[in-house]
Amino acid sequence: MSVPAPAPEGALLYDRRTGRLDGASAVERLAVLAMRAGARLTEPWEHRGFSLGCRILSVALTEREAMVRIDDDTRYAFPLGDGYWSVLFDPRYVYEPELERFLMNVVDVDYTFVDGGANYGLWSVLVSSRRFGSHPAIAIEASSRNAAKLRRNAEINGGRFAVRHQAIGATAGGIARLSGRKHEAFTIAGGTDATVTEEVPVMSLDSLFDDGTLRPDGRFVVKLDVEGVEVDALKGGRRMLDADSVLLCEEHGADRTHAVTRYALSLPGCREFVLDPTTGRFEEVPEPDFLDHVKTNPAYGYNVFVTKSPFWIERLRSAPPVVR
Repeated sequence: MSVPAPAPEGALLYDRRTGRLDGASAVERLAVLAMRAGARLTEPWEHRGFSLGCRILSVALTEREAMVRIDDDTRYAFPLGDGYWSVLFDPRYVYEPELERFLMNVVDVDYTFVDGGANYGLWSVLVSSRRFGSHPAIAIEASSRNAAKLRRNAEINGGRFAVRHQAIGATAGGIARLSGRKHEAFTIAGGTDATVTEEVPVMSLDSLFDDGTLRPDGRFVVKLDVEGVEVDALKGGRRMLDADSVLLCEEHGADRTHAVTRYALSLPGCREFVLDPTTGRFEEVPEPDFLDHVKTNPAYGYNVFVTKSPFWIERLRSAPPVVR
């Protein structure tokens, strides 16, 4: 097991377990306290307005890395004042709780994690940690700026997961154009927002078999958060779906057609599950309209679990209900 690198001298390090903050100036300490309070206050509204508050606070801050200690062997770095990740200063906050619940329920399973659209790599950091089972992980990110942060998070966690700077598409090869304003919402799906644009080489999920990175007889958990090209990613993962795998795909709340689910259920043998808020269980999705009562927030991304594997179907069905 790789050992995390020591925190650099003078690093701003926040421990979520104890609330201890080291290496911060008086101004930075006040800013972290304000961000923690802001995360708590905006929680009932799924943190709407939190990023605006962070932008206001950032005016008084110099550009600097913040590092959060999650567990003894787990650190996560992001720019201080980042409007997306600074919510981690609230120790109660759980990122994508349905994923955490699923992954903690399969700690005992021998699988490889594929983190598609990894951003700065939180899930690769977590899944490769002792608490989540120390699974091998491959983090794939299209943005070069995000990929640099992703490599940094691999580095400070002992290099325990692999990093690829590529876009995920329906076929391997060629170039995709990446655009967007926010690091958490870069897309290759097109549109008029070309504030940040770069050309990125394209891979497919199945190309991980073709290049020998993965063996088809393995067991896989694949997370897809690829900002609007989830269907293309599924098209490029036919062999991945035929393997012993479960694919965690984002269904955006604003899409009332449930396009990802509609496509997934059209594939022979594919089954889909979602954490149902009314039962607290992972329930099978018999048809796309089933998601109408799940996707209640148009600004939120919901994870659905797509698989053909009897093993993963049983693990989803047998997961204990959420205790309210």
